[in-house]
Amino acid sequence: MAQLVVRNIDDTLKQKLRARAAQRGHSMEAEARDLLRRGVEQPIPAPAGLGTAIASHFASLDFEPLEALPRQAPRAAAFDEW
Repeated sequence: MAQLVVRNIDDTLKQKLRARAAQRGHSMEAEARDLLRRGVEQPIPAPAGLGTAIASHFASLDFEPLEALPRQAPRAAAFDEW
């Protein structure tokens, strides 16, 4: 099996891991392995598209929908108008 060294763990986090392991009757090492295993087994949700992200950001605001502007045929440039 492979080994993994994790450095610079906050003391508070280490104490929480130790307490969690003790509650479950595990060593800190076994608890860390279990947490890592469960963490990587959860699927990562696909990121939302930009339009979806913008819509969800403004969803809580109560905007009136805008009316669609009437379409007009494009006008060709007339250079003699200058």
